[in-house]
Amino acid sequence: MSFVRSLMHFILTAIGLVMNPILRLIFSLIYDGKARCVPKVTDDLCLKPVMELADLIRNRKVKAVDVMEAFINRTKEVNPMLNFVVKDRFDEAIREAEHVDEILDRGNLEEKYSKSNAPLLGVPLSVKEAFALKGMPNTSGLVSKKGQTVDYDAAVVTILKKAGAIPYMVTNVSELCMWYESANRLNGRTKNPYNTGRIVGGSSGGEGCAIASGSAVMGIGSDIGGSIRMPAFFNGIFGHRPSKGLVPNEGQFPICTGTDIDLLSTGPMCRYASDLLPLLKIYAGSKSVDAKLDEVVDVKKLKIYTMPDDGGSLFVSPVDSELRAAQDRVVTHFREKLGVPVQDINIGKFKYSVEIWSARMSTAGGNSFAMEMANGNGEVNCFKEFLKWMVGKSPHTLPAIGLGLLEKVADLDKSSNEIFIKMLEKLDKELRELLGNDGVLLYPSHPKIAPYHNEALFYPFNFGYTGIFNALGYPVSQCPLGLSKKKLPLGLQVVGSMNNDRLTIAVANEIEKAFGGWVSPGSS
Repeated sequence: MSFVRSLMHFILTAIGLVMNPILRLIFSLIYDGKARCVPKVTDDLCLKPVMELADLIRNRKVKAVDVMEAFINRTKEVNPMLNFVVKDRFDEAIREAEHVDEILDRGNLEEKYSKSNAPLLGVPLSVKEAFALKGMPNTSGLVSKKGQTVDYDAAVVTILKKAGAIPYMVTNVSELCMWYESANRLNGRTKNPYNTGRIVGGSSGGEGCAIASGSAVMGIGSDIGGSIRMPAFFNGIFGHRPSKGLVPNEGQFPICTGTDIDLLSTGPMCRYASDLLPLLKIYAGSKSVDAKLDEVVDVKKLKIYTMPDDGGSLFVSPVDSELRAAQDRVVTHFREKLGVPVQDINIGKFKYSVEIWSARMSTAGGNSFAMEMANGNGEVNCFKEFLKWMVGKSPHTLPAIGLGLLEKVADLDKSSNEIFIKMLEKLDKELRELLGNDGVLLYPSHPKIAPYHNEALFYPFNFGYTGIFNALGYPVSQCPLGLSKKKLPLGLQVVGSMNNDRLTIAVANEIEKAFGGWVSPGSS
């Protein structure tokens, strides 16, 4: 079997060496001539971290309405180029910000407005459209839900509103949040702020784009296979996939059923690493105690491991040389600047990440993806839908149709699912023993730097680099590492064992300090 796999890997690698340059040439001819970068952020309020803005507003150094207007104006400036807004509530948000100013100007605050109870008072909040926000659409790009709005808030939206944040828009996603380019038949395609010919990732791509472009300071993302981390990576911002169960998932569409809820995590997306921990504490509420989020971390005392690729998956692209070099720079920093003996490792099971994640999804139970596509009206026949798509008559995207077809095939292969579930259990044991409660793993976020639009269709399984940690339920922080030669974001993942979110976030802060973190589009 190992010989057959090695032979297949050799053949597929050889094909990739021939096809990749051809595909790149084709896509560059399609997109490069029209691609643009958004203008540089000029309003200083749009460059402040979340918690600094909160303090400025509370201490009356700046008005909440001025902050809100700054982000709305930036959104209006760049959204026509990028298309990340599904629907806004700008007028309502302005009124709510004015009300915050009135409350703060009066003084003698009620306890519910205190810093401990409302740490985000007056701070603008962007929300992924998959989360219910009262009065706003919650379609996840499904054409059959066009025009529908919800009359309630998702659990995490309720938490953030109570903390004082003011939602002002909902942002675009991939169809039903199950593809890594945010494009759908209902709301169109979102474009990368560094290069409009490139993808923003998915499914939280609208959030990643809004934050990276300076149109938002923080957002809500959800992640079942990398849907926080891939957009954060492609857009050069920070994103954190929390430990399984740390943040409530309720109030999303599609609604997770069965045990696939264990693969899903809701978490923060932001421009600055310093905001990750305070935001996660707010998102998690009382469960912060379980993850010991208040415990101080000394990164110099951590065990740090590094792995430059997945070990050679048959289905996944090789890691780009610039990404490898960026990860090497991080390793060198910890070894030479901090004196941490970073250990190179090779975990063979990672090469089966796609198969493991797929098996975990297939055995989770609950509604099929084809049922979700039908929006409560039975189940979509994805084969017929593909034929309709071929002639431009389908209301669904090709990735959604393809996933529905693949799901049927995976369901038939129950014996393979059992093999990979057992492999997952062994991998979990191996990593828990390796990382313990004082270790993290540096690992690529994705094998490719922000691809061109539609290019991901030729590399559908590259999400394996993120999906494996959903299958495990582990916390992961995505960290930006500057820009590539083509001025596109670089980055890596920092992975911890269960409920060790504070470790990955501490390393993210060190990486930001050493390498600069988010780079404003248009600044060079």
